Amino acid sequence: MDKKSLQSEVASYIGKLLRDNFGKGPSSVYASIEEPYITIYLRGFLAPMERVLVGQDNEMKVEETRDLLMYQLLPEIKATLKLMTGFQVNEMYYDWSLTNQSGMFVCTISDCEENENESLDYSAKEKLHDEITRVSELAEKAPEKVESYMLNSRTLLIIREGILVRIEKELIRSGFSEVLKLTKRKLEKTLLRQSYCETILEQEVLDVFADWDFDQDKSYILFILKPNTR
Repeated sequence: MDKKSLQSEVASYIGKLLRDNFGKGPSSVYASIEEPYITIYLRGFLAPMERVLVGQDNEMKVEETRDLLMYQLLPEIKATLKLMTGFQVNEMYYDWSLTNQSGMFVCTISDCEENENESLDYSAKEKLHDEITRVSELAEKAPEKVESYMLNSRTLLIIREGILVRIEKELIRSGFSEVLKLTKRKLEKTLLRQSYCETILEQEVLDVFADWDFDQDKSYILFILKPNTR
């Protein structure tokens, strides 16, 4: 199967899975396979009851509920994607933008540290890494390592390692991982929207997503960009 057909099949599978388990599926799903990553972008994904909670400023309740369900679905998603694509899914990250009724999944299908795919490079990388480091320092501390990849004209993936401070590590050990993650998401995404990333990239950032693997002290940020028409 060619890559375009495979991407359509993955998008169709994710849309049906979410519809079956959340009661309402996204209006559109876009899947992209660029080794060593599979990224999935959802639009129009907000159930009627969730819309009521968001309207009452209860976004965290929606995210908590979605997280509980996603924990149950992740093993199934990984296994099905392996059958569909032939790739072993090592890690899977996800996040939602409830106000935009959108969401993202990022799957790693090989060791990111060994990625040497020059086609995923872009000219503003060094300046963007400096800005990401600056934003990280405002939220916690400068990351020990930053990598990023332009997966396609509208998808930029940023990986940070070594960003947790001691108080965060203690909260994780004390069983407050979920609260910490939800709080960090809100703070960091606000800082990223206020950053100079759009100016550096010379592209409008339509959506910002973030997720963490606290055990590995690793963070994934995904920018959905508006493609330049010039």
